[in-house]
Amino acid sequence: MTSYPHLTPEVRGLGMTSQRARDRLVDRLEKEGIRDRRVLDVLRQLPRHLFVDEALATRAYEDDALPIGRGQTISQPQVVARMTELVLEHGVPKRVLEVGTGSGYQCAVLAALVDHVYTVERIDELLRNARRRFRRLGFTNIRSRHDDGRLGWPDEAPFDAILVTAAGADIEDALLAQLSPQGVLVAPVGPSGRQQLVRVRAGEEGAWRREVIAAVSFVPLLGGVG
Repeated sequence: MTSYPHLTPEVRGLGMTSQRARDRLVDRLEKEGIRDRRVLDVLRQLPRHLFVDEALATRAYEDDALPIGRGQTISQPQVVARMTELVLEHGVPKRVLEVGTGSGYQCAVLAALVDHVYTVERIDELLRNARRRFRRLGFTNIRSRHDDGRLGWPDEAPFDAILVTAAGADIEDALLAQLSPQGVLVAPVGPSGRQQLVRVRAGEEGAWRREVIAAVSFVPLLGGVG
């Protein structure tokens, strides 16, 4: 379990960004069905307010998605928790690829639980901000790349798990090709208003088995870099 003793009390949070606010959030997530104690413990420790604009810091421990600029959002804590649970459910992966760094919050949650996280972000401004947050929190097991996330990170493949934080029309073949034979991929799929959270795992005779988890709402998965 990662902790952050080097952070000042102000950075760890005060008032509406305090430990008490994180405790209330975790209590709410438990009531909403999040069960994995490892995930809940990380969310209890990780200062989410560091991953949003200072003007929104007092809302950081609401169970809501929040804007982070450039048309992107930091995902709702319940969704972050559920996606992380799905990655961990059949064993803790050692190497995880995240497609869509965004604010860096989902990546930081993963990095507190697994050995290595590789994260790809197409928007340079967001990636630079996320890197500063990773350094501030002392993460040394995150590698990041400015690139089209739909392409994955083939030079570092295969991955034990892949987590996609934006919704494409379907799951990219390039990402499935970078998943280890016994790996797991979690991604939102579908058009706005009809998106589903999907988990993909190996099935019989090498085929991939898809499991629909829940209805979700994510920003679209875009190509190129910016």
